Parts: sequence; C-alpha cells; structure tokens
Amino acid sequence: MELASQRSTLELVCKVVPVTSETSQPRKKAFVVVGVNTAFSSRKRRNSVRETWMPQGEKLLQLEEQKGIVIRFTIGHSATSNSILDKAKDAEDAQHQDFLRLDHVEGYHELSAKTKIFFSTAVGIWDADFYVKVDDDVHVNLGMLATTLARHKSKPRTYIGCMKSGPVLADKNLKYHEPESWKFGEDGNKYFRHATGQIYDISKDLATYISINQPILHKYANEDVSLGSWFIGLEVNHIDERNMCCGTPPDCEWKGQAGNVCVASFDWSCSGICKSVERLKDVHARCGEGDSSVWSALI
Repeated sequence: MELASQRSTLELVCKVVPVTSETSQPRKKAFVVVGVNTAFSSRKRRNSVRETWMPQGEKLLQLEEQKGIVIRFTIGHSATSNSILDKAKDAEDAQHQDFLRLDHVEGYHELSAKTKIFFSTAVGIWDADFYVKVDDDVHVNLGMLATTLARHKSKPRTYIGCMKSGPVLADKNLKYHEPESWKFGEDGNKYFRHATGQIYDISKDLATYISINQPILHKYANEDVSLGSWFIGLEVNHIDERNMCCGTPPDCEWKGQAGNVCVASFDWSCSGICKSVERLKDVHARCGEGDSSVWSALI
C-alpha cells in the first residue's frame, strides 16, 4: 500500500480536482484538515460552531498559517443547478469563506459517498499529516485534537476514533437498518470494530488510499461502517481514543476539571449534541479548553 500511496501522491500533485478555485493551486502543506460535515438546512448549527470552537476570519487564516490546522465546513450541491439552496450557500460562503465545496449531491442517505469525496478532495488540495471528519453538532477542543494527533504522527496508517462494534440491524423499520445485513452473517451478529461517525481521523496514507480507490470502495448504509470496511483488510493501526467521545456536561466538565480535557463531546442518544444550536455555547463554556490552547499545542 505504501507504493500505491507514493505513486498517487505524485499523481495528485499534477492532478486538478474540479471542485473549487483552491484546487488550481499546488497542494498546501498542513498538519491536519478538519472537515465539518454540514447540510443546506444546518445554517444555525454552523453559526453555533462559528460562535464557539471554530475561529473566524483572520484567526482562521492564522491557524492555518501558524499551526497548519485547516478547518472547513464540507458541503455539496443540490440536485438542481443554481437552486435557491446553492445561492444561499454561495452568499454564506462569501461572508465567512469557510466552506469546502464538494462535487456531491447533498442527501442524508449519501453520507458514505460524501465521506469518500471529502477525503479525496481534501487530499487533492492539502498535503496534510491527518484528515478529520466531524459532524456540525459536536463540540471540539482543537488544541487537544492537535495534541492527540501529534502523539500518533510517527505511526503509519492510523485510523483514530472511538471504536465500537454495534449490532447489524436487519429490520427495515429501524433507523440504522443495514440493507446488506446478509453479508455480515447470521441475525444478531455485530459489525467489525470501527470508529463512531461523530468524529474520526485518518492519516495521510489512508486518505490517499481512499482517493486512489474511490470508484471501487463499497458504500454500506451507514457512513462509519463504510469507512471501517475500507480498512478492514489492510495493515491499519486502529487507535481507540476515548477522549474523542466524551458526554456533554457534566461528563466533559468533570474530566476537564480532573485534567483530562476532551477532544470532542456529544450525546450518544442524539448521535451528536441534543439541541446543539441551543446548547453548544453552554457546552463550550463548561468544557472548552480555552481559546489560547490551540495556539500553544505542541504539534
């Protein structure tokens, strides 16, 4: 896989990915690219993230230039060209300049495809050590994220997150129903261990692997299962980082007071922070690491 990764790196340097004007430039060096998964209907969520853990304006650019930490909301386009939704997205992007536009038709049931396209697009623009996907209803401490990733920088083929192994749901009436449940054996079986979908990270070589093999990587119903399946037969370091799945207060607050600041916090019951638009500021106030932490992180 190292050979394929090296070969594709040369290809990617010369390749122009038709997504944004950013891609017409040589690849930019970075430590980590953080893609915040979002949708057309989630502007209030995006604003709550901008008002809490994601720097804005000049500070966002300084974070890229000084620390190599790139953060973008990842979003595709509507099925109808130049729709009202796309125009609203354009106006928002003109104001904030914090979108990474993907060549992807937005839709909840297309998250596996969006994940592939995000990693492939990001690899085409940034030459980063790590690539992170996080949902827009999750609280993140960027300094602790950077510090955690730096500990694993010397390891090859890293896949980092809160590893889980949930049941394969064959019942069509259930939310996370798996249409291809028969592939996983008898009823009642569990999935192979994989990182939960709220937030996870992969190293450069794995992101490059996805970019090379994107057309033939199979998509299961659930995005986190799909990602895990792409690595299951490879020599990959599965790293279970429990500080990437803290609960919201009081859990993350108590851990922070004990000196164990969380990378990410959310509610398992909602697969994100329940009512995140209303609650993210409170979570940030009680569990945030402090605005200066990311600038002093040793990476």
